[in-house]
Amino acid sequence: MRPERTSKDLYYLGIAKEVSSRSTCFRRSIGAIIVRDDQIISTGYVGAPRKTKDSLEHGYCLRDKLAIPHGQRYELCRSVHAEQNAIINAARAGVSLLGGDMYIYGSEPDGGTPISALPCYICKKMIVNCGLDRIVCSTAGGGLQVFRVEDWIRDWQARDILDDERRYGKD
Repeated sequence: MRPERTSKDLYYLGIAKEVSSRSTCFRRSIGAIIVRDDQIISTGYVGAPRKTKDSLEHGYCLRDKLAIPHGQRYELCRSVHAEQNAIINAARAGVSLLGGDMYIYGSEPDGGTPISALPCYICKKMIVNCGLDRIVCSTAGGGLQVFRVEDWIRDWQARDILDDERRYGKD
């Protein structure tokens, strides 16, 4: 009798979970990896730009201090989102993302309670433009949710969307 193997999606989501452990955000721990042709080509986690102080080093979250709700005023955050960092890191390495898949894992800062790690609207626009194919996200229930980027594009074309009702931590 042979043991059951985990699916590729759960395998890669597990790696994104490990990447999330490097996050420096007080609100969420998020990790993202990009896979193309069954090979990890980039990783990213929520954190301040290179060579700058992150929220942990400052000892507080600026958005919490300013009472800014989740999903609003991202320009007032010290951090770069995990999805953005994964895309940026691929660019720094000169690696094409065309046709790749992104895996995003998120949890509460305690590192244990999973959240629905849905990309924000800004990240979704970057994901569309860099040519990724599928996005696999952790869910609050401990499972996963799969999106096809071409479906986002069709939806935006049909409804002329300027923002998105789906946000981190919300199903």
